Amino acid sequence: DQYMLHLLQDLANKITDSYKQYDFGKVIRLLQAFYTRELSNFYFSIIKDRLYCENAEDPKRRSCQTALAQILDVMVRSFAPILPHLAEEVFQHIPYSKEPKSVFRTGWINTSSIWKKPGLEEAMESACAMRDSFLGSIPGKNAAEYKVTIVIEPGLLFEIIEMLQAEETSSTSQLNELMMASETTLLSQEPRTIAGDVIELQGTFLINLEGGDIREESSYKVIVMPTTKEKCPRCWKYTAESSDTLCPRCAEVVRGK
Repeated sequence: DQYMLHLLQDLANKITDSYKQYDFGKVIRLLQAFYTRELSNFYFSIIKDRLYCENAEDPKRRSCQTALAQILDVMVRSFAPILPHLAEEVFQHIPYSKEPKSVFRTGWINTSSIWKKPGLEEAMESACAMRDSFLGSIPGKNAAEYKVTIVIEPGLLFEIIEMLQAEETSSTSQLNELMMASETTLLSQEPRTIAGDVIELQGTFLINLEGGDIREESSYKVIVMPTTKEKCPRCWKYTAESSDTLCPRCAEVVRGK
């Protein structure tokens, strides 16, 4: 969610500059690229589980809703000068209270400097490289039917990826949400025993922070293996002990309702 706000601030700045230069074509290209690549192909595909399956008041779900509200606000204001009627109609159907009642009386795009998080961008880009390796190794198959072990040598890359998953193994962390697997394990050294039916992928990622003052290339390994768990009938993730019982996360959510 913070990563999307980071990208959103960059988008808002570029759109504002384009309008100042009367380059309306660039505005359209920026918006199309953002909602096609960043939203549809990436963000929307990984947040479904949180939105549909977490408790309604869970901070992770509310965080996602907050990010979506900010994205919608920026997108509507961005295309309002070009598509005024559509922008006004969308604004009128936003499902939360807003003042004034018209998008054209609310001022221009409003973003915050605290959305800018370069370190988080490095974490997401490196994790996306690992995700691409994983998904590319199972073409046409359901990623949720696999569990992933990511092995990163101790160093800056490992510390950055730890921002996305503090625990060693998780089925609900930001890293696992990104990988779209049944569960993800993060290790600093290879496990002693590896099952025979696995796919091992290797790669490197160059960390570049502080304008190039901090540079470090680290290697990583992605180990992919079929999950041994069953499909949860509620969230459809392969994290249940049997096909007719809920996974621990869903069982807790249902008990809390």
